[in-house]
Amino acid sequence: MGYILAIDQGTTSSRGIVFDGQMRISAIAQEEFPQHYPASGWVEHDPSDLWATTAATARAAIEKAGLHATDIAAIGITNQRETTLIWDRQTGRPIHNAIVWQDRRTADFCAQLREDGHEAMITARTGLLADPYFSATKVKYILDHVDGSRERARKGELAFGTVDSWLIWNLTGGRVHATDATNAARTMLYDIHKGRWSESICGLLDIPLELLPDVRDCAADFGTTRADLFGREIPILGVAGDQQAATIGQACFAPGMLKSTYGTGCFAVLNTGAAPVASTNKLLTTIAYQLDGRPTYALEGSIFVAGAVVQWLRDGIRIIRAAPETQALAETADPSQDLVLVPAFVGLGAPYWKPEARGAIFGLTRNSGPAEFARAALESVGYQTRDLLEAMQADWLREGAQPVLRVDGGMAANDYAMQFLSDIIGAPVDRPEVLETTALGAAWLAGMRAGVWPDMDEFARGWAVERQFTPQMETAPRKARYDRWKRAVSAVLGV
Repeated sequence: MGYILAIDQGTTSSRGIVFDGQMRISAIAQEEFPQHYPASGWVEHDPSDLWATTAATARAAIEKAGLHATDIAAIGITNQRETTLIWDRQTGRPIHNAIVWQDRRTADFCAQLREDGHEAMITARTGLLADPYFSATKVKYILDHVDGSRERARKGELAFGTVDSWLIWNLTGGRVHATDATNAARTMLYDIHKGRWSESICGLLDIPLELLPDVRDCAADFGTTRADLFGREIPILGVAGDQQAATIGQACFAPGMLKSTYGTGCFAVLNTGAAPVASTNKLLTTIAYQLDGRPTYALEGSIFVAGAVVQWLRDGIRIIRAAPETQALAETADPSQDLVLVPAFVGLGAPYWKPEARGAIFGLTRNSGPAEFARAALESVGYQTRDLLEAMQADWLREGAQPVLRVDGGMAANDYAMQFLSDIIGAPVDRPEVLETTALGAAWLAGMRAGVWPDMDEFARGWAVERQFTPQMETAPRKARYDRWKRAVSAVLGV
């Protein structure tokens, strides 16, 4: 029973991944589900899709591995963060579609919070900014727009949760309404210093405390699955939001260790240890993980568009058929052309936080073509990452003490993108042997809690690099190129 099932519920697909006792992948099952866009800037999921694809891929992964439920020691869950659901405790039926983390419908309300002077209090308690990205204003929106829901919430008839809570509820047959500290820390309702829901913020937004889940450690007892799902009850022993799970999977357990995940967006997380660090550069102060009741804190920077810029090349302007083509294209680009793409398709994230910004490309000539566009797209991710790292260094790192960056996610497989990243940040970039670090982090939490996987120190010693990229660019061209990027961003921001 050394096998662990990791559930990785993402923004566009759900996956079940089985790891063996040596922490190697035995099988993966994946299923995409529809995205719903009811209005401009709105993004929703059907909650039944999240649950159905999760259950199906979990069962499929166990079957593909040639295993039975009796072989699975525990389940670990990692999930898209901030996405918001509210459901009926009696029937388990949602009262509204899930409002996805990307959704911007509450932007005006967040602007009003800032204008009324509430953001400082929110940031002091939660480490977050007053932004539609987080769950709190999504919860308020649902309660405001579903008749009678706020009163039902006060009576304890409704339950709120991020996606992990929704999955736990369904996996346990409604017996457990819980979340972990990392997901709670992304709601904009949780006091990360006191380790409890903030009555002040809930009162400000008129969100009843009765609606909220129990908050537990990342490695904790989250109940057991219904026996009919897999053939026997399986304990759920690990939960972490996707970026925190990747931080764990990258074994970033010491203060100063840094990882960056390149999926649809890019999320850089810097372990700052036992003390939270308040950012003066619009980074987020958050919980990296919580074990044995003790939180470890982090600074996080979020880029809205990373891998999504490659999807735009493929689906938007159709200059590639598949993402891997970008590497060969970029390598053949005309070196005399200096295209700079600012992919602010849905605004700019950290350290700018300008949701109204829109994308632009600079330096076009008559000879600009697919190769130059591909190169500019890949390089935009490197530039944005440097923006985050410079903000982190200003907030916490000592001058010249920039650590090695550990990378993961789909784009981390692109050698051109990773080499440019190393060049533009002027520091080594380590790509691990196991790129499925998000699922691995969730699996480790469950396996460690179950007593079948190693402790933190041994797990960290087992982390292995597949390739290290080191800077090849000289200081002068690095500065010139980054200065050009900053001018492009200033033009997009209108400053």
